Order: sequence, then C-alpha cells, then structure tokens
Amino acid sequence: MAVGETRFPAMPVIEGLRLGTAMAGIKKPGRRDLVVIEIPEGAKVAGSFTLNAFCAAPVTVAKQHLAECQARGEGARLLVINTGNANAGTGETGLRDARTTCAELARLAGVPAESVLPFSTGVIGEPLPMERLLAGLPQALESLSADAGAWQQAGEGILTTDTRAKGASVTLEMGERTVTINGISKGSGMIKPNMATMLAFVATDANIEQPLLDTLLRETVDRSFNCISVDGDTSTNDACMLIATGRGAAVASDEQVAIFRNGLQRVMTELAQAIVRDGEGATKFVTLQVQEAATREEALDVAFTVAHSPLVKTALFASDANWGRILAAVGRAPLHGFDVGRVTIDLGDVRLVEQGGRAASYTEEDGSRVMGEEEIVIRIALGRGDEGATVWTTDLSHDYVSINADYRS
Repeated sequence: MAVGETRFPAMPVIEGLRLGTAMAGIKKPGRRDLVVIEIPEGAKVAGSFTLNAFCAAPVTVAKQHLAECQARGEGARLLVINTGNANAGTGETGLRDARTTCAELARLAGVPAESVLPFSTGVIGEPLPMERLLAGLPQALESLSADAGAWQQAGEGILTTDTRAKGASVTLEMGERTVTINGISKGSGMIKPNMATMLAFVATDANIEQPLLDTLLRETVDRSFNCISVDGDTSTNDACMLIATGRGAAVASDEQVAIFRNGLQRVMTELAQAIVRDGEGATKFVTLQVQEAATREEALDVAFTVAHSPLVKTALFASDANWGRILAAVGRAPLHGFDVGRVTIDLGDVRLVEQGGRAASYTEEDGSRVMGEEEIVIRIALGRGDEGATVWTTDLSHDYVSINADYRS
C-alpha cells in the first residue's frame, strides 16, 4: 500500500560513479539485498547520521572511516549496504562484523579498508549472517554499472518493508555546463529521522569543496528528511550520504551555490516525501503547515505534536472530520504564553478553528469532504510571529499494526 503514483525516474550517468547489487540471501532468497556503490578517486563525501544513542554498528564504523578519510584529505571509495539485518544492538560482535565486511570488500577492490563505509537496515538485535553477506560481495562488484538500470536496482536492493524503490534526479544549468544530482532512499516504518532518513544516497558530478558540501548536506537534510514522520520512531541506522565526484562544473560562486542548493533541496525533498507516501500502511499523505510562529523550532514542535497524535492519525485514516483532535494536539504542544484566541486551523480549504473555537463557517459536510481525500493539507497559524515550518506525515491504519506485528516472521 502506498499513496499516489510514483515511478522511478530516469537517472543520467554520473561520470566515475558505479552501482552494483547482489542477491546474498541475507533474510530472504531471490531478492536484491546487497548493494555496493563505487566512488571515484578524488570525490568528496559528506554524511549525516542518526542521533539514536543505540546507533548501529555500521553507523559507528562509517562515521569513524569517514573521519579518517577526511583527516587524510581523501574521500571514501566504496559504500556497502545490506538489507534484512540492521546489525544494531549487537555489541562488539556487530562492530567486528561491520569492520570485517569493510576489510573484505576493500581486499576485493584493492583499496584501504578505511575507505569503505558500511550501512545496514532490517531487524535489530540479530547478528549479521556473515558467510552469506561476504559471499555476495564479489557478485555485487562484478555487476557494477553506471547506467540508469543500476540506480533502480540499487534502489530496490536497499528496501525492507518498502513497497517500491524511491529515486529522484535533477539536471541543473550551470553557465555553459550542466550538473546532475541523483538520489535513492529507503524507509517505510520507524520514521522520525533525527538527522536524515532511514537510508539515503545522493550523488552529483559537481565539483564542490568539502566544507561547502558538508554545509549543503546539513541545510537540505534539515528541511527534508528532518521534516517527515510516519510513526515518531527514530531508527538506530539512519544515514544520509552526499557524494560529489568533481567531474562536472564547479560550484563556488554565490549564484552557483544558490542554483545547486535549490536543486539538491528538490532531490532531498522528493526522496523524503517518497518515504512518507510509502509509509507502512499509509492511505493518506498529509502536509502540516505551521505559520506565524515565533521561531522555526516552535513551528516544528507544533507540527510534530499533531503529526504524532494517534488520535489525529486514526481520524485521518477513518476520514473522520473530528477536528477537535487537531485542536487538542495543537494545544498540548510545548509552547509558552500560548494565546489560543489567535490560532486558526484550516483543513484544506475549510476553516476549522478561529477565536478559540469552531469557526462559524464550518460544516461537518465540508470537513468530511476534505478528510476523504488521499492528500490532505492542514494549516495552523499561531499568531505569534513570522516563522514557519512544513512537516509531512501519514495516517495510522490497521495495516501499520499488522505489518509491525508480523515484522520478524
């Protein structure tokens, strides 16, 4: 189940970057579950990782290896991603397995082990099936390719409970040259990223210096992946990587940076929204716009309070115009000096709340009409300032419970 029609886009070649997949049988036979991304020498790599204190072993190792590469003035050369097993909550054994994976792939590819970054997604608390994983590495390397099909196969190879591969691509005019940005992501449940998303890998042929690449990743993640929620849970394995191969146009001037930032934000936002549209059991795609807040943080607090309310989410699933649930959620957001008389709440084109209560123009028929739609916008104006924020979320259906009740079976 997913909301809306989303097709995997055509992906232009990014010179020097190749992707390969394998069917290693990590959890289920006969499906792609191991991905390798080869990065050309001289490329710059930036990363954003989960803030969950129980971060997975591959997150710890990837952060260490990335820091070592950057300290030497080098970039990572290979990313290796497995699905079916998160290698989280696995202690020293998990760290050893993540490092062993890097060492074996490095040996096969002829690069230093520290230039390999590992990523995992799947069930928490179970050891990696190392024999199967390591046996799949040669197949993944042999299948390395730069074409559009390789991007889609990689997008399929990182999925868990997702129902479809998620990709986004833009081509930007940079003077007389062009710059391409391609990206894939995965995520369907355990979605309330506190840095990025479950897993996302974005690459560009642009020539960008490392400090700027780090800044652009942080800025665009903050307004994309950090603005989505399916169930309010932050994963142990979240990671978002941005690769700049340097084979294309330079991004240095203010104008070039602005053009590139806008394109990158578009890719990040499309990937983030694709995760919400494919949320576990989702039947509704919901945009929460909070306006007239004193600060952006305040606007996000209100938006996420509504997004995480089980009562609001189940009303959305039922297409029940129970607007009091939205009002109650806004009222319990962690704001100080909240004047409810200044708040307005709109459901699509229908005014729900004004002057502290139900809007005089509201009718149950109008509210039910909007709640029955597949894509819904809820606008909340706080009357406290000029800041705002937008968050994307889903409803909460019977299927969400069923999927997670049966997740390990």
